[in-house]
Amino acid sequence: MNTLPATVPPRVWYAETPERVAADLQVDMSVGLSTAAAEAGLGVHGPNRISGRPPRPAWKKFLDQFRNVLVLVLIGAALLAGVVGDLKDAIVIAVVVLLNATLGFFQEHRAEAALSALKKMLAPVARVRRDGHPAEIPAEALVPGDILLLEAGDRIPADARVMRAHAAEVAEAALTGESQAVAKTPAAIPGTPPLAEQHNMVFMNTVVTRGRIEAIVCATGMRTEMGKLASLLAETPESATPLQVQLDALGTRLAAIAGLVVCLIFAIGILRGDALIDTVLTAIALAVAAIPEGLPAVVTVTLALGMHRMAKRHAIVKKLAAVETLGCTTVICSDKTGTLTLNQMTARRAWFLGRRFAVTGDGYAGAGTIMPEDDAPPPDWLPLLACAALCTDARIRDGELIGDPTEGALLALAARGGVDAPTLAGQQPRIAEIPFDSTHKFMATFHHDGALVRMWVKGAPDVLLTRACAHLTAAGEVALDTAAREDFAAHNTAFAQDALRVLMLAGRTIPAEDFDPAGDLMVWADGLTLLGLVGIIDPPRPEARDAIRICQHAGVAVKMITGDHRATAAAIARDLGLTGEVREGREIEGLTQPALATLVEGSAVFARVSPEHKLHIVEALKARGHVVAMTGDGVNDAPALKTADIGVAMGITGTEVSKEAATLVLTDDNFATIVGAVKEGRTIYDNIVKFVRFQLSTNIGAILTVVGAPLFGMPTPFTAIQILWVNIIMDGPPAMTLGVEPPRPGIMDAPPRPADGPILTRDRLWRLGLYGLTMAAGTLAAYAWGEHHGGHDYAVTLAFTTFVLFQFFNIFNARAEHESAFNRHFLSNGKLWSALFCVVALQILVVHWGPAQAIFDTVDLSLADWGLATLVAAGVLVLEEIRKLFSRWGR
Repeated sequence: MNTLPATVPPRVWYAETPERVAADLQVDMSVGLSTAAAEAGLGVHGPNRISGRPPRPAWKKFLDQFRNVLVLVLIGAALLAGVVGDLKDAIVIAVVVLLNATLGFFQEHRAEAALSALKKMLAPVARVRRDGHPAEIPAEALVPGDILLLEAGDRIPADARVMRAHAAEVAEAALTGESQAVAKTPAAIPGTPPLAEQHNMVFMNTVVTRGRIEAIVCATGMRTEMGKLASLLAETPESATPLQVQLDALGTRLAAIAGLVVCLIFAIGILRGDALIDTVLTAIALAVAAIPEGLPAVVTVTLALGMHRMAKRHAIVKKLAAVETLGCTTVICSDKTGTLTLNQMTARRAWFLGRRFAVTGDGYAGAGTIMPEDDAPPPDWLPLLACAALCTDARIRDGELIGDPTEGALLALAARGGVDAPTLAGQQPRIAEIPFDSTHKFMATFHHDGALVRMWVKGAPDVLLTRACAHLTAAGEVALDTAAREDFAAHNTAFAQDALRVLMLAGRTIPAEDFDPAGDLMVWADGLTLLGLVGIIDPPRPEARDAIRICQHAGVAVKMITGDHRATAAAIARDLGLTGEVREGREIEGLTQPALATLVEGSAVFARVSPEHKLHIVEALKARGHVVAMTGDGVNDAPALKTADIGVAMGITGTEVSKEAATLVLTDDNFATIVGAVKEGRTIYDNIVKFVRFQLSTNIGAILTVVGAPLFGMPTPFTAIQILWVNIIMDGPPAMTLGVEPPRPGIMDAPPRPADGPILTRDRLWRLGLYGLTMAAGTLAAYAWGEHHGGHDYAVTLAFTTFVLFQFFNIFNARAEHESAFNRHFLSNGKLWSALFCVVALQILVVHWGPAQAIFDTVDLSLADWGLATLVAAGVLVLEEIRKLFSRWGR
């Protein structure tokens, strides 16, 4: 038939027979669509591609940098200065605002490329049957009703219903999280199976690992499962980080305080009869004093330095403000396959000659051993391992697997037992085979060996038990009696209970003259001799166990979220040290938000989950007040990665979509790297708090100085430019060096800080007020002394210099919040000392260089004046050390 329905209604294609699917889509399997019908379908359904929203223009992203309370207050101050004719202050403030915005724009500018990555993953070419002949067409030209012709290695270009399958398996881990390749059959499936159990469906962007498939396309573009994920990703909003929330709240409070004090000073000036322009300039100076202008720039640079350090430790942070989020993370939701596990199927147990054996070593390189679990010497492995090495279509090249992961596990097992598969294959060349098929559940290969043909078989234990008549023992082949059958069955059950995928290996010898490679090979599939059992699993990463233990010690819970089977997930969780309930995705469906949050809180493992389930789990944890990190590597992880407070993607095995959706990418795919990232995040937050304490104590000191001056009958001792100089230049470089302070001892022994906990606690505010009061009193005293001994210009310069030197000493108070600043780390930060000496040199330049004097309204000071300013400024450190000393005595 050459027509196509105008629309394809949503259908449960897996529940229908192949014949009904073909009839519904009006296509003949032997002919396929006609060119005309395909072109008509393309007009109806549109191209087979993932669509997305247009990216936000760069100019809008630049304007976003000005959506900040602190910046808006500064803009207002600049406009006001311009209105009253103070162009110098207006220009300087405007330049500072522009520099901060430019720095933030270039640091945080990152295009939303997740949807673009999805487009790139779409297979560029599809092999189809059209007009009765095979043809290759652009994947974008596929329409429902097209007949896909798929072979091993093909990336599937659209969602399709399997019509015919020949020993076919598809790797779906990137979509479902299933670690093992899934066998595909055309039979209809009743009920409502989850995506991972729809064995008669194939999905866009998954890969055929074995066999051949003919399938009818039933969904293209945004109607595919991949398209639905793209929609989820596009609709998922990005969350503000805890640091962003706290800094925004801090800025709002500072702006409110500044507004109140400015109004108060303005009212006092008017009531005293001061000139209007002088009152306005004083208000501008106070507004500038109240706002930590350096905060956006210094926080940005501190985070950038943290990004650089984390990158050297294999953790690349893509979103600047998210650097510190891991520091307050309370839950890490981790994908299993490829994240907590190696994503490499590995033999772990064996049953051979009536004995149990443990297998060590990971991966496909062959390193490791096969160790008896008893005290007897190892046997001759060749009968078992010859079957493992030869009954396979996979191969290992330079430690990398080409082919099916389960066959790779058997090849690696053979290598660990000293059997070289290529050499053995040369000695016993293959002459025929029975491919694996889900109907008979085994694979057999036939090999020429002199006067004999050796048949090697691997498959499901229950199937091969029914086809066997003998088994291999230490004494040779013996008849398979009831006791032996029960023994094999018991060990099969024991391996399966440990979540191992169990394969039985068997064989038989056939006289060469009796064997016809072109004949019916199934006649030889009975009368087998059982060789043994092999238990296979995707093992946990060795370093993941320690990483989870450290996370738990640091108060960070770890939850495994996977598309794999419940038993497999539970076994891996036990091995990793995860404790808690094991749930399946279907158990969270239909729950109310409170019930879901309670269930998620008490569970450690979630198996057989869909992308929507992952989203619900992350959202439930966030609703309980948790700061959630989500790790993953597959396309199916991308929406949850974007929803989490911080998404962590695997850089090696991760898909482009997961890496683009995440904010943190682990370049070594090592879960343990997250532990280092958590420590770095906590250290960064610690250092940002040090800067905030340092900067705000400066601002409090400036406010109290400007407010206190008129109360004591003095003019304002600072100009707006002088305050900007203190806040940007004098505070900036030393504050930036606080960002490279080493982590304090015991930083990973404490629980995570509350995400909604304020940066400024009452205790901190009290101490900052004390520092500010000390600086204000010292500065005003220096100003009064200068007025009495040298006039207004001299007094302003002396007060300005004293206030700058207060920052030199106050930074040591910020470095050590509770302990003495004079500790063994006092001289450890060479960058800090370099910055401090540069600051002093710049202040000397401002005071004594003519052009700078004209800008900053300063005059020369004598050496004695510098000594007096230094002595007064040192008081802020001395008084704090005395307070700390009494505080320690009182403990």
